[in-house]
Amino acid sequence: MTAFLGEWLQRQASRRDATGLHRELQPRDASNGVIDLASNDYLGLAHHPTVVARAVEAAEQWGCGATGSRLVTGTTQLHEQLEIGLARFAEAPAALVFSSGYAANIGVITALGDAETLIVSDLGNHASLIDGCRLARGRVVVAPHLDVDAVGVALASRGEERALVVTDAVFSVDGEAAALRELHEVCGANEATLIVDEAHSLGIVGHGGRGLVHGLGLGADPNVIRTVTLSKSLGAQGGAVLASRAVVDHLVDVARSFIFDTALAPPAVGAALGALELLQSTPQLAARAHDNARRLASLVDGTPPEAAITSVFVEDPLRAVAAARRCLVEGVRVGCFRPPSVPDGRSRLRLAARADLGFAELEQAAATIRRALVKAA
Repeated sequence: MTAFLGEWLQRQASRRDATGLHRELQPRDASNGVIDLASNDYLGLAHHPTVVARAVEAAEQWGCGATGSRLVTGTTQLHEQLEIGLARFAEAPAALVFSSGYAANIGVITALGDAETLIVSDLGNHASLIDGCRLARGRVVVAPHLDVDAVGVALASRGEERALVVTDAVFSVDGEAAALRELHEVCGANEATLIVDEAHSLGIVGHGGRGLVHGLGLGADPNVIRTVTLSKSLGAQGGAVLASRAVVDHLVDVARSFIFDTALAPPAVGAALGALELLQSTPQLAARAHDNARRLASLVDGTPPEAAITSVFVEDPLRAVAAARRCLVEGVRVGCFRPPSVPDGRSRLRLAARADLGFAELEQAAATIRRALVKAA
């Protein structure tokens, strides 16, 4: 049996090698001087002195670990402060903090998607939303990317009592924004709940970075539920659900990724609180990230950015890997997305333009990317 497993693993590894889909962990140095366009630290807050200081303060007071699940010993006063702060910032009725954005998405979809529920998911959704749909007990319909009409048809023809529509606010790979206003209208006409993952819009989109839902004025609807991550614009770790008090109470009772998971570590909670305060006191950070994304896209002929993400399509995964490696050698770290993260033929260099990058750095990075693409051809 062991030999059989080994042979199968070798065949799988050989196939990935031949198609450019092999992945390797690449530990980075704490201060290697590269221009980083690969991280999701959109506002450059992960190393901000205030954020670091709040993490250290939390570690000294509460320890490095949460010591248990949220329902046992894992809920500290810091967790409560963060939930209150997130709800106030996003103008949501209530918030519930999870150990990650992944856990938040799985928790809310599985807790609401019972056997009497239709779940309609956009084809371009993040893996955490997809996995939440797979784990839920309801029937799942995958709608073509950004196709609001298809969502409407699925909702109108359902036999289930209840329905959820699940979408990213800003899609993590292409940086496209969902048609949330239209989706909201379709959901309202068909008595469906809209679940929106704001991972790539919180801190970037909407007034002061409050997200796309808030920017469109949809946050007051109790049938709109938001999930957020604390590991991108807030430069920390963790995730949260923003929803009505009734939804939050339901999640505390039944969401398995909340009940059975160790709580978010206090240093991460402290860091997120510090970042949230900075975002409130420096609302122009969101505009800076937008401006840098537009500049970078124009310099590399990338996709038009609706948040902080732009992509340069390479198609062939082997060429994408070669270009990304060449960029790093020349001092620029870029994201390299290949199948299964993207469909076949849609490999690309994914670039995140942080708010703390200057124009000279963007020009230098763009020139490096252009050279790398030529050499990798």
